[in-house]
Amino acid sequence: MRRLIKQREIVVDEWRHADEDAHGGPHRALILPFARWKEEKDRWWLWDGRLGVRLGPTDPVAALEQDFLRVSLVAIEFGGLAEGRGYSQAQLLRKRYKFTGELRAVGKIQRDQLFFMARCGFDAFEMPETTKLEEALLSIDDFSVAYQGAPDAGLSLERRAV
Repeated sequence: MRRLIKQREIVVDEWRHADEDAHGGPHRALILPFARWKEEKDRWWLWDGRLGVRLGPTDPVAALEQDFLRVSLVAIEFGGLAEGRGYSQAQLLRKRYKFTGELRAVGKIQRDQLFFMARCGFDAFEMPETTKLEEALLSIDDFSVAYQGAPDAGLSLERRAV
């Protein structure tokens, strides 16, 4: 049973990735890789469970724009600290495409990134198994002010001065 940080709480994950072993039978909340979603979209559109799509760094965010009626979660893959495209993908989903579902960071993410990921619109974080989630949760509030505007609810330093 995987736990994750979601909306600033530590919760049990209701979702399963398509490539995971479904211990205990079928799950009604499934995250598909982008390539599989693109290839099998018609089949999955009629499935009665909840669906999510996992984007890699090179997957085009715009390709999901017409699918938000069916896709309620987008998981964005991070390959490591040097991989920053996921931040841009998150910003596009929240600002340009007005995605209101769960936006989850997955992969090789570290607690030091959570504040910045939350500012970009992520509201869920699937951390590596060795992460102490209680400590990681606290890192979302490492800073009280930011210089840049962002999709998060926090105020930038510029807006506070007004």
